[in-house]
Amino acid sequence: MTTVSPPPRQLAALGPLGQLRAGRLGSRMVRLFAGLALYGTSMAMMIRSDLGQLPWDVLHVGLARHVPLSIGEMVIVVSFAVLLLWLPLRQAPGFGTVANAVVIGLVTDQVLHVLVVPDQLSFRIALMLGGILLNGVATALYIGSQLGPGPRDGLMTGLHRRTGLSLRLVRTSIEVTVVLAGWLLGGLVGVGTVLYAIAIGPLTQLLLPHFIVELPGRDGSVNASSR
Repeated sequence: MTTVSPPPRQLAALGPLGQLRAGRLGSRMVRLFAGLALYGTSMAMMIRSDLGQLPWDVLHVGLARHVPLSIGEMVIVVSFAVLLLWLPLRQAPGFGTVANAVVIGLVTDQVLHVLVVPDQLSFRIALMLGGILLNGVATALYIGSQLGPGPRDGLMTGLHRRTGLSLRLVRTSIEVTVVLAGWLLGGLVGVGTVLYAIAIGPLTQLLLPHFIVELPGRDGSVNASSR
């Protein structure tokens, strides 16, 4: 007897209105906001580990040292600044894009109020590793909701589409730029930054197919397992 494996779950190619009309909206909203809340939590965990911040957080923390804004507020400001860069790329934000720009920053600030930097190195390492793993789960959840990419993800895909450069090269170029700028402003680059950069791609690729909300009958989908 031959066992046939089910096809991998797919990400549909939908515009902003199509994302809202695609069905199963309640389930997708739950996954979106759960993913964004966990993403903000993972960012706070990485910051409090004091072993290196997420690449974009190196910039957020560096900027927050020079203006009267919290780290979470700076996340929101930078998110909307990045959205302005979508205009020449002719990218259209979805509901999830705007929610991403706001919710992650709000959650990050709330969790930072609760967490402190642990005294013991072992606890800090646990925070760092837990933050990286949780970020992978969070990324798969909010992308799997199929309600639009985050501002930074959309900048990456928009530049890829407009320039013809590979996604890997575009993402690496963006993150090297923001890490360098953030480091010069006082953000922390450490082992956590490097581990995150190495691990987040494989983690997302592994987890994403399990978190996608399928939208049956939609054309123009892409294979989630190849992202």
